[in-house]
Amino acid sequence: MQNFKVIIVEDVPLELKGTLGIVKNDIPEAEIIGTADSEAAYWRLLKQQLPDLVLLDLGLGGSTTVGVELCRQTKEMHPQVRVLIFTGEILNEKLWVDVLDAGADGIILKTGELLTRNDVMAVMSGKQLVFNQPILQKIVDRFKHSVGSELVKQEALVNYEIDEYDERLLRHLALGYTKEQITQLRGMPFGVKSLEKRQNDLVQKLFSDSRGINATRLVVRAFELRIIDIDNLEPDDE
Repeated sequence: MQNFKVIIVEDVPLELKGTLGIVKNDIPEAEIIGTADSEAAYWRLLKQQLPDLVLLDLGLGGSTTVGVELCRQTKEMHPQVRVLIFTGEILNEKLWVDVLDAGADGIILKTGELLTRNDVMAVMSGKQLVFNQPILQKIVDRFKHSVGSELVKQEALVNYEIDEYDERLLRHLALGYTKEQITQLRGMPFGVKSLEKRQNDLVQKLFSDSRGINATRLVVRAFELRIIDIDNLEPDDE
C-alpha cells in the first residue's frame, strides 16, 4: 500500500493524543498532514492540502451534528476523499445511520479493538462500509433478529392461511383506516361487506373463542403472531 495523507478531526486533547499514537505506531503508511479541533480549523486545513483520508470524530464542541455535516460536505465536495468515523458515540445508533447516509466510508467505535491498521487499509483500498467488532456485533444481532422475525411472519401466514388481502386489511386497520377507506386502496377489489366477512373469517382463524372479538383485539392478535410488523406499518397507495 502506498503512503497516504490523513487529517485527524478530534477536539478532546487526550483522545487526540491516543489517536495520533495509534496512527504513528501502527499505520506507517499514514502521513498526518494536520489535526483539527473544530469545524473552522478543519476547513482551513482542507483548503491548504487535500487529504486522502479524514479520520473524523463526531462529537465536536459537544455537538454530534457538526461531525455528520462535516462528513456530508466533504463527500459532496471531494468524493474521492475517504472519511472514516472514529467516535465515542457508542450507543447513538441514530447517529451512525445519519453519518452513513452522509457518505461515511466506515465507522470505528472507540471501544473494544479500537482503530487498527487493517481497518484503515480496508478503507484506503476501496472497501465500502468498514466497521470494527463492537458495531459489527450490533449489525449481526439486528440482522439475525430481522431474519428471525421474517421467518416467524412467514410461518404465521402459512399456518393461519393469511393471504395478501388479509394482511392488507389487518395492516390498515392497525393504521386506523376504516373499512370504507380500505375499499378505496389501489388494487383492493372488495366492498365493505366483503371486508367485514374477511374480518370475521380472520377472527375465526386467529382465536379459539371468537366471541366479543373486535377489530382492535384482532389487530393486537395479528401483532402477537407477527402477521403484521409494528415496526413496518406503511399504508398502501390509495
